[in-house]
Amino acid sequence: MSQIFDFLFGQYAGYDTTDIVLEIVAAVFTIASVWYSKKNNVLVFPTGMVCTAIFVYLLLKWGLLGDMMINGYYFIMSVYGWYVWTRRVEGDEVTPITTTSKKEHVISLFIFIATVFFVYAVYLFFDKIESWISYIDMLTTGIFFVGMWLMAKRKIENWIYWIIGDIITVPLYFYKGLTFSSILYLALTIIAVYGYLEWKKNLDKSKAIA
Repeated sequence: MSQIFDFLFGQYAGYDTTDIVLEIVAAVFTIASVWYSKKNNVLVFPTGMVCTAIFVYLLLKWGLLGDMMINGYYFIMSVYGWYVWTRRVEGDEVTPITTTSKKEHVISLFIFIATVFFVYAVYLFFDKIESWISYIDMLTTGIFFVGMWLMAKRKIENWIYWIIGDIITVPLYFYKGLTFSSILYLALTIIAVYGYLEWKKNLDKSKAIA
């Protein structure tokens, strides 16, 4: 049992206690945020702002620039999403769940490509490209940027991007020794699948009423 524990959490022996506590707190708020998103509840944004602020600090310290920028972007998009989700569009009706339009798919592709190139440039500028991990980090950054933008727009396809990005991130973080975060993203993957199904049920119900 001790060998399994050491394999999973041994890397934390050299970490500051404060950083470990912050990672756990951020993980709790991240799960809460994704859970609120699954429930189509606007509290997804304030809880998300707490966890992203913590992760910006931690990821900068750990040298994962792409993921750090993801969380900084999440914070900004949370402010925007909070506005969109609470905006009245038809009388007392707030922005509903909808599918992504062709124009929004094009914008999504642009966001993905622009993000990957931008993160690549940042890695080059700071001379942080160390291995294939850096390129995977660039890829997931692009995926998550699109997912967050679509979530802020309340588009059901946001869940597809989250699922893909989470699946890639689970082994990446474990390989980097960030066990708590790896377990976190595994939980997020599961929640994201249920989130997509719940949003689809909500969307189908809205279409039936219309």
